[in-house]
Amino acid sequence: MNRAVQPPIDASTRLLAVIGQPIHHSLSPLMHNAALAELGLNWRYMGLEVAPERLEQAIGGLAAIGCRGLSITIPHKERVQPLLSSIDGLASAVGAVNCLVPDDHGGWRGTNTDVMGFLTPLQGRVNPGGSALVLGSGGVVRAVLRGCCELGVSRVVLRGRNRSKLEALAADVADWAPALELSSADEPIEPYLASSNLVVNGTPLGMAELKDQTPLNSPQLAQLPSDAVVYDVVYTPRPTLLLQLAAKRNLQTIDGLEMLVQQGAAALKLWTELEAVPVEVMRNAANAWLDARQP
Repeated sequence: MNRAVQPPIDASTRLLAVIGQPIHHSLSPLMHNAALAELGLNWRYMGLEVAPERLEQAIGGLAAIGCRGLSITIPHKERVQPLLSSIDGLASAVGAVNCLVPDDHGGWRGTNTDVMGFLTPLQGRVNPGGSALVLGSGGVVRAVLRGCCELGVSRVVLRGRNRSKLEALAADVADWAPALELSSADEPIEPYLASSNLVVNGTPLGMAELKDQTPLNSPQLAQLPSDAVVYDVVYTPRPTLLLQLAAKRNLQTIDGLEMLVQQGAAALKLWTELEAVPVEVMRNAANAWLDARQP
């Protein structure tokens, strides 16, 4: 557990923040402040609830007071883009911005660290040329699909309940993910399982009031290759039912907390311009908070 103490707040304290609505559930302030304390920086990271109609005012005001960086979360990842001075190629391709860095002219540059957050836990676990089964069509799935391309996955099956949403998503990413195969939830999933080296749950199944549900049951998980990785972007409860069942099958599992930690670490490197940040401290802070609230 990190026990480093941040310097007292004074006139030289720098501000970082995450903005979204709602924001009370965010673990980002906990993780980032633990890391900033470890680094000995007189910076603070806050959670700020911002309604969509106040977004332009909020990011303009935060730039004006010298805020050193912003995390962007739901529902602003798309809405924030027209308000920025520039957006890098990765965020533009994914269609979502989750990290803002001050530019030299009083504005913000937009990027996306969700892709790096998704990729980092997979390094060395998925070989290029494999096959991925991605479940869902929401915003996080865009980062997942981009990550699959970065990994060199040769076949990606995108499966969801709403065929029109799948088709719209596939059209949006066609420039860099041209080989997507679409599968509706009313179609059999079994033909895809035996060849899937990576399965990613990008749906809400397994969280909150859906905690007793899973996108794949135990017999379906048994059809995956023995070295397959099952990755759930959900991180509460821990583990989700999907990951519990996958672990019983001795499959490799990754939960969404590691994605959250790694995307936060990537953002902190951009804001501080440091080559290394205390990822373990961030992970421990988030784990301790979650463990204290597990039933």
